[in-house]
Amino acid sequence: MSNFWQRAITAVLFVIILLCAVLFDDRAFIGLFFGISVFCLLEFYGLVERGGYQPNLFFGMGAGIFIYTLVTFYLYERLSPAYFTLIIPLTSLLFVAELYRKKDKPFSNIGLSFLGLIYIIAPFCLFVSTGFIFGNFYSYVFPLGILLLIWANDTGAYVFGMLFGKRRLFERISPKKSWEGFFGGMFIALNVSVLLYRYLGQINLVEWLGLAAIVVVVGTLGDLAESLFKRSIDAKDSGDFLPGHGGLLDRFDSLLFASPFIFAYLILIQL
Repeated sequence: MSNFWQRAITAVLFVIILLCAVLFDDRAFIGLFFGISVFCLLEFYGLVERGGYQPNLFFGMGAGIFIYTLVTFYLYERLSPAYFTLIIPLTSLLFVAELYRKKDKPFSNIGLSFLGLIYIIAPFCLFVSTGFIFGNFYSYVFPLGILLLIWANDTGAYVFGMLFGKRRLFERISPKKSWEGFFGGMFIALNVSVLLYRYLGQINLVEWLGLAAIVVVVGTLGDLAESLFKRSIDAKDSGDFLPGHGGLLDRFDSLLFASPFIFAYLILIQL
């Protein structure tokens, strides 16, 4: 099978799985992104290890699962927000654990173990929370809208970049990205946001356009940030989980960077 068809089949199946989980069942949505967050965290720690560091994999994975579970129970109002205070002493345990690991660069290892939680787990928790932005009941509107805007931006940037790309956006980090692709992605995303307003509603047109702008600008920066990270350790892809597409982290870099901005934006426009 050629690489093109491998990429195409993988992309279609991946999109179908995501859309089915988002549209049809809140438990499937939360469960799917639990698995995605775990695999992305594993990929992140794997990349860090390739860079010569030794993050505490056991602690990082355990803490990530614990935090995601806390958020899930909180979203269904089965847990008081007071339980989030458990995260504070949890962080101290990493320092204690490092005392017994006898590894080189202990402070770097501690910092990078924490970074995995901040860069991977926290954004996925915020993204999942957008499905419960109006209370303890699930609505697919914002998770679906966010994913469609990201895909619209990625597709527009790729097509416009291939057809018209001349001026490099950030050549030192990503030689293939162009300003033409950036504005092409924004054009497509803004048009998709108009359709989202028309068919999904919930917020007004200006607010949907603002959400699209955040996705395009911050999502592009997230893509560049992950490229910077991979270049620093001479890695082409974050992994090989998706045939023809690399790792899961490669597919969700825009979402991870944009989620905190999106969540804050959705909260603020309701004030």
